[in-house]
Amino acid sequence: MKKIKYILILMVFVSGYSCNNYLDIVPDNIATIDNAFSMRSTAERFLFTCFSYMPETGHGGNPAISSGDEVWFPSTFDNNTFQIARGNQNKTNPYYDCWSGGRSGKNLWIAIRDCNIFIDNIQRVPNMTQDEKNRWKGEAMFLKAYYHYYLMRMYGPIPIVRENLPIEADIEVVKVFREPVDDVVDYIVELLDEACGMLPETIVDQLNESGRITQPIVKALKAKVLVTAASPLFNGNTDYADYIDSRGVQLFNQTEDIRKWEAAALACQEAIEMCERLGYDLYRFRDAMTSYKLVPETQLRLDLRCAMTDKWNKEIIWANSQSWAADDFQRWGIPLLTPGQATHPSVAPKNLLAPPIKMAELFYTKNGVPIDEDLEWDYAGRYNLKEGDDASRYNIRKGYTTVKLHFDREQRFYASLGFDGGCWFGNGVGNNANLDSENMFYVQAKWGQAAAQWGNSNYSETGYAVKKIVDFRGTVDATGRFTANGYPWPEIRLADLFLLYAESLNEAYGPSQTCYDFIDSVRRRAGLPGVVEAWREHSINPNKPSTKSGLRQIIKQERMIELAFEGQRFWDLRRWKDAHVQLNGAIRGWNRMQKEAEFYYKPTLIYTQTFQMKDYFWPIQEAEIFRNRNLLQSPGW
Repeated sequence: MKKIKYILILMVFVSGYSCNNYLDIVPDNIATIDNAFSMRSTAERFLFTCFSYMPETGHGGNPAISSGDEVWFPSTFDNNTFQIARGNQNKTNPYYDCWSGGRSGKNLWIAIRDCNIFIDNIQRVPNMTQDEKNRWKGEAMFLKAYYHYYLMRMYGPIPIVRENLPIEADIEVVKVFREPVDDVVDYIVELLDEACGMLPETIVDQLNESGRITQPIVKALKAKVLVTAASPLFNGNTDYADYIDSRGVQLFNQTEDIRKWEAAALACQEAIEMCERLGYDLYRFRDAMTSYKLVPETQLRLDLRCAMTDKWNKEIIWANSQSWAADDFQRWGIPLLTPGQATHPSVAPKNLLAPPIKMAELFYTKNGVPIDEDLEWDYAGRYNLKEGDDASRYNIRKGYTTVKLHFDREQRFYASLGFDGGCWFGNGVGNNANLDSENMFYVQAKWGQAAAQWGNSNYSETGYAVKKIVDFRGTVDATGRFTANGYPWPEIRLADLFLLYAESLNEAYGPSQTCYDFIDSVRRRAGLPGVVEAWREHSINPNKPSTKSGLRQIIKQERMIELAFEGQRFWDLRRWKDAHVQLNGAIRGWNRMQKEAEFYYKPTLIYTQTFQMKDYFWPIQEAEIFRNRNLLQSPGW
């Protein structure tokens, strides 16, 4: 079997609407379906079609990358999902429309319909073993569950498509209703539980089947689904008390249920235990094939960076084999590192992904606490200038003037962000054991320098770059050509699961040693002390980890740091009901038009972002509501 690619079956039912055009859950062409399941090879192509609807998460068009506040783009940048970040979502022709399909979104109802067709017909295929049929069916059931989950996160209560309707179905039957959130979650979990028993624990044929679905992937997704269902957006959300359909059905439960957190904690525990039994572990960089000469700081940064970019590594539970972070997207992250590269815009780094200053301020100090809590860190003077020195030479170019904000930060800061004066290991430099800064890449972002604006669109709007998504083994040659080392986009890492478990335990039972242990495992890989020690020794609020609300804040920040720029913050802010706080405010960067440090390092307003309560869920295209009056529009729209 080849690795899953975008292999589309040339059938009528793969694209377009059915004649009823409400939800595409009615098969169009029975004869074609019969042909699809007459041979193993055509059935396999149908399965690959079911996979092909996976959202392209490893690209700037992923709304979780470009529709929030982790990165910003030039105002001239034409991207559908960035319009959501700018507050331009609408119900006439929605951006990133996964309900009807359009504006960079795929119609996931067609995806669910095709999964149903596959599930209903796989047993008909001759010359296949029953075990293989069961495995393929389990994969289709997993995808069906995931597509329901993806739609639920975007639209809230959604119709449940348990099975496709017969082609002769009455038009009134096709006019489906949204179902209550709790029913949607129960159905997703039911699908995952059934799929899990049909799937292998591990992939044996790594060469040809990497990216196929396994039991740990199913367990991990179940944990994420249940954490989402237990979170404030979906658990007792009284903001939607009046969201009741024409049947009188209340679509959001109105009473917070602590048992949902208990169920989420149990699901996380089961997923972690299976992963650890099968050899999953937090990643550490080891490369026996080359002779990289690394100082401890760089080794630690590669532990952190490569946990995301080292394909199929032992920390990645699920990687999206349908979406690779290849040349183009990594070019969005890497800045111009030498002046000559600017003469080759078609192949040179773009540096389009521009984290605002607030993302630079999110990361901890070297002591492992927030910058505004650290007893030893000069928070009030963070925008004052300072030159790189011997103590910081592996993070900041020695003698280069930057701001104190960039000094004495945790290594995830330096692993994740590129900034003016910041060292950039890899992408052509492989030795820093005996550091000669002349041989190291470093970012020069002031006006007229290499990483400053050279064209109308390929530059960082804020002065920062997303180092984390750029695999260090890619190269920038003397002509300025950037060649990336591609990798499938990680959907779930073990660190993500650890932090979900800690969050669920804290919400269900309050702070405990088990909570601390799982948070500290992630922090220890980042070179930080445990939460209790760090807050006791270095914070103005030493008892913060001992209270449920305090530990909740710590876990939230830990997730936003550890999973920064991976497409997790966007959904986390929503499920926590924090988006209307975090996404209402100033997007600021440095004054990139200035040549001198004292003028460049002035926080500059780029955009005032707005987020209304209705923005927690996407609108359904208005035309869909006119066609099916049983559908409620999303709340507030």
